[in-house]
Amino acid sequence: MYTPNIQKPSILSVSQLNYYLKSVIENDPRLNFVLLSGEISNLTDHYRSGHIYLSLKDERSVIRAVMFAGNARRLKFRPQDGMKVLCRGRVSVYEPSGQYQLYIEDMQPDGVGALSLAYEQLKRELEKQGLFDNAHKKPLPRFPRTVGVITSPTGAAVQDIRNILYRRFPSVEIKLCPVLVQGEGAPNQLISAVQKLDSEGECDVIIIGRGGGSIEDLWAFNSKELAYAVYNCRTAIISAVGHETDFTICDFVADMRAPTPSAAAELAVPDVRELRANYMSQRQYIQSLIESRLRGQNDKLRLYQHAVQSAPSVKNIEKLFDKYSLYQRQLVALGDKKISIEELKLKKTAAKIESLNPLSVLSRGYALAEQNGRIVKSAAELNREEPFTLTFSDGKVNAKVTGE
Repeated sequence: MYTPNIQKPSILSVSQLNYYLKSVIENDPRLNFVLLSGEISNLTDHYRSGHIYLSLKDERSVIRAVMFAGNARRLKFRPQDGMKVLCRGRVSVYEPSGQYQLYIEDMQPDGVGALSLAYEQLKRELEKQGLFDNAHKKPLPRFPRTVGVITSPTGAAVQDIRNILYRRFPSVEIKLCPVLVQGEGAPNQLISAVQKLDSEGECDVIIIGRGGGSIEDLWAFNSKELAYAVYNCRTAIISAVGHETDFTICDFVADMRAPTPSAAAELAVPDVRELRANYMSQRQYIQSLIESRLRGQNDKLRLYQHAVQSAPSVKNIEKLFDKYSLYQRQLVALGDKKISIEELKLKKTAAKIESLNPLSVLSRGYALAEQNGRIVKSAAELNREEPFTLTFSDGKVNAKVTGE
């Protein structure tokens, strides 16, 4: 009778079985690149290690997942329980427990962009902390002497800001702090620029901004650290990021938000032409007010004079004349006092406007040296044979350095 040779199965340890299952799964190319959608549950964010542990589930099933710190640091948003996400990763086995799980390499919100979600999350967080409250916003100075500008030195925004500042308020000084406005290193440069200009204490107001772009281009201005730097700045800050419809976190924290860089320059300084026109208007108003009151008092005096002339007795006449004299003295005193007060106000306003007019200095024989749109403050800034412009009170001339 024939007896088949039946080979007994080898006995494996638990570790050997888990190792074998892991090697089988990891050698399956279909499991080395998996795109998986699901809802986050049982989220655990280990802040010390940076690893994120979670489960992904749908209506019928659940799978354990982990995202290690190196990949988690690249996330633009904060994962939360109940959030629907799209994950890219690989499937493997965690040998100590024999648990197979998804090792996530990238995660995106399902139905909304990661940057948009991160923006809304940070906006809600900072709003709860009070960084957007109007109570913390500082007023802009009315007559700033120095305006700090934080932007790219090569963009159109800096030219627009410079041209408008000089056109509206020629006596203003501009302190440019050139920075990157997009890219990986931009947030740190923006933060350093805000802290530098604030600590130096030379600027009366600071403009921070750039031209328009996509949400990725403007992302440096959505930095949480930059928001705190702007919030803690002692100098008033105008944020002018993008176009009119673009809003960044920096806009909400700043003391004033301008729809464009050009609008920020208009908010930062007054228009000298408007100041002169307002001064003349106020002067005419005061003169007409004084004349009107004087006419009113004269009308009263004429009434008293008529009453005196028609009085039937000497006693009444004397009383009326006494009143007439009293009102006349009061009228003269009131007119003199009012005129003195208004003349003093006019002189103060005229002196303030005159002090802001750079031509008043030039009219005394001085000249203003400029080179490439920049005021030359020292002879050491000019080189031999280098052209520059001299501005006198009655015009400009071109000049060149011919000697030491």
